[in-house]
Amino acid sequence: MLRSPLLLVFFVIASLSVSTGAFAQDPQYSQYYAAPLYLNPAMAGGELTGRVGFNYRNQWPSIDAQFTTFSAYYDTYLPDYNSGIGIHVMQDTEGAAQLRSTSISAMYSYELKLGDNTYFRPGFQASYIRREIGFYENLVFANQINPNDPFGPTMPGTDIPGLGDPIGMLSLSVGGLVFTENLWAGFSAHHVNEPNQSFIDGVSPLPMKLSFHAGYRIPLAEGGMRGDFTHMRKQRSLTPTVNYKRQGPFEQLDVGAYFSIEPIVFGLWYRGLPYKPVEQQSNRDAIVMMVGVNLLSGLNIGYSFDYTVSQLGIQSGGAHELSLSWTLPNQYQGKPSRRDTILPCPKF
Repeated sequence: MLRSPLLLVFFVIASLSVSTGAFAQDPQYSQYYAAPLYLNPAMAGGELTGRVGFNYRNQWPSIDAQFTTFSAYYDTYLPDYNSGIGIHVMQDTEGAAQLRSTSISAMYSYELKLGDNTYFRPGFQASYIRREIGFYENLVFANQINPNDPFGPTMPGTDIPGLGDPIGMLSLSVGGLVFTENLWAGFSAHHVNEPNQSFIDGVSPLPMKLSFHAGYRIPLAEGGMRGDFTHMRKQRSLTPTVNYKRQGPFEQLDVGAYFSIEPIVFGLWYRGLPYKPVEQQSNRDAIVMMVGVNLLSGLNIGYSFDYTVSQLGIQSGGAHELSLSWTLPNQYQGKPSRRDTILPCPKF
C-alpha cells in the first residue's frame, strides 16, 4: 500500500522511466562487423568454418550513467546442408539504475547460389532475454527515507510485492544477406514479435529494430609477399561501408571506410543523423576511430574509440570497444568447396 502522495509521485516517475517501450533501445557496437551474429543472423557460418569471438564496450566511462556491454559467440558452417548455425550470449548494464539485460540467442542461416559468384543467405534467430533492475537497491522511493534521519541509511522498500522482479522475453528475428566477391548488402529485423518488456502490470512492447548494412571492397595495389606457404602477396584494399539502424523513434546512420594494409586495418566513420533530430535534440553521436590486426593464424584483434560529438561532449569519456575473434582451422580442408567467393565483410 502506498503510504503518501509523495511516494505515488516517485513511483509513477520510476515506472514511466523503466517501462515505456517507445524509448527502449538495444545496445550497439561501433565495430558492428566484429559482432556479426548480433548484426544479422544471416551471417552465421559465413566464414565456411568454425569461428569464436568476444566483444566488449564501455560507453561514457566518465559519468555515472555509463553503459557496459559484453558478448561472446560461436558459429560454424555445415557444408552438407548449405547451412550455418550459431549461438550468441550478451549481457548489457545500463545507466545509474543498473538495468541489466542478459540474452542467449540461437540462429540458423541457409546459403543459396544465385549466379556466378553471387550468393544469398536468409537467416533466422530466436532469443531469450532476461531483464532485471534493483528497484530497492539502485532506486530510492519516498517510503525508504527515514523522516528523522533523511540523510542516513535507507529503509527496506517492500510496499509493492513483485515490483522489480526479473522479467523474461522470447524474441524472434530474421535477416538476409546478398554478396559477391567485393560487394555485400544485408538487412535484419530484430524483435519482430515485439515482446512485452514491462516490469509492472501492463503492456510495454520492445520495439522492432531494423538494420540495413552494405559495403564495397575496392582492391588496391598488392603488397609484398606473405611470410607463409601460400606464396600470395599481402592484400591492400579500401572498403566504404554504411549501417542504418531504426528502433522506435530512434534512427542512426554509420558511414565510413576501412583501409587494409595486411595485416593492419584502420577504420574511420561517423555515427548520427544530424538533419533528423530526436525529441528536439540534435542526432549527432560520435566519430569512431579504429585499428585492428588480422593474423594469418585466424586471430583478429580490434580496438576502437568513439569521440563523442553529441551534447554530452568528450567529457563523458567517449566509448572504448575491444573485439577479438578467431577463425578456426577448416576441418573440411582438401574437400571440394561449394563456393570460391569469400564473404567480403570486414572483421571489425
